[in-house]
Amino acid sequence: MTTRIYFGSNQLGDVAASALQEALNEFHLGTLEDYQRTNKGVMGQTLLIRSSHGEYILKGNPIYPGQLEEEKFFVEQLAKHTSIPVPDPYWLHKDTALLGWSYAIMPRLPGDHLYDPSFQSSLTSQDQEEIACMLAHALADLHRWKVPDTGEYDSVAKQIVSFAGNYLDWLYGTIRHWLHDAEQYSVITDEDIHWVDEQLKQAEPAFQSKVVPGFVMGDFKVENVLIQKGDSPSSRWQISGLFDFTTSYFGDGTADLTKMSARYIREGQPDLAAQFLRCYRDLVCAADVEKYQHFRAHLRVHLLYQRILWWGEAKATGQVTWAAELPFAQWAEQYMDSVLSLLD
Repeated sequence: MTTRIYFGSNQLGDVAASALQEALNEFHLGTLEDYQRTNKGVMGQTLLIRSSHGEYILKGNPIYPGQLEEEKFFVEQLAKHTSIPVPDPYWLHKDTALLGWSYAIMPRLPGDHLYDPSFQSSLTSQDQEEIACMLAHALADLHRWKVPDTGEYDSVAKQIVSFAGNYLDWLYGTIRHWLHDAEQYSVITDEDIHWVDEQLKQAEPAFQSKVVPGFVMGDFKVENVLIQKGDSPSSRWQISGLFDFTTSYFGDGTADLTKMSARYIREGQPDLAAQFLRCYRDLVCAADVEKYQHFRAHLRVHLLYQRILWWGEAKATGQVTWAAELPFAQWAEQYMDSVLSLLD
């Protein structure tokens, strides 16, 4: 279920203070003092709670059975396998009697979001460059958690279950599924489909090379990352919190580069996108030319996948923001080429 894409969610609705106090009592987390909706909260599923013991995030009304169980698994495992701060402990209450749905409570993590305008305005150009490279280092750290086979966590089996077929079958099948889904809302021509098939065919050798699968967050973006810097002059920027692992799986970590790169480019900061991509490249490829060529081929396919999803969602919702109407293949290729040129 982790790799399924959801464009909607279950909202929490109105939650009584008395019910929240009972939720806190389940885990001995003190007396409720205040609570509110979180800014840009996970699809309306989260509340910020202040109690006599501290600040917590409540997440509830799961989108699908097992959502919170999956997230608990990833939080606990990432705390063991990486140095990235995650919301651990992750207290999970499966009984729906109290709030009408199962819920989890976790510590509120410190730091700032890059999307916060006031925080952004306080950063120097050097800060921005250091942060972009720091984010690349954090991703490399996450991707060092390796497993024997590609797949996703199954909350019923309580273990990682391999994808049907191999990773290439799953990835290419998923890409083609969403391309055909976009045909419901927009014009996808035979030429577009042929072009996508050619992109996938050209990348096959790179994906068929033996690579040990690792953790993929699946949603590495500014909304799910908190950062901070210590007070001393020698302090470095670091991730102070990472959360929302409902689309995490095990496969090719290059997939995690696409959303942060897209944001930098969308914000008119291609130099920071280049800094982010090059720092990651240097960490995972070093001076290995063959590994670098495979990295570029992987990134091109993941950028294509991102473009398909964005095109389909934008067309379906009427939120078409690009200035000129271009055929899908031309629109996607221009973007993919521009991102890959940042590596040169």
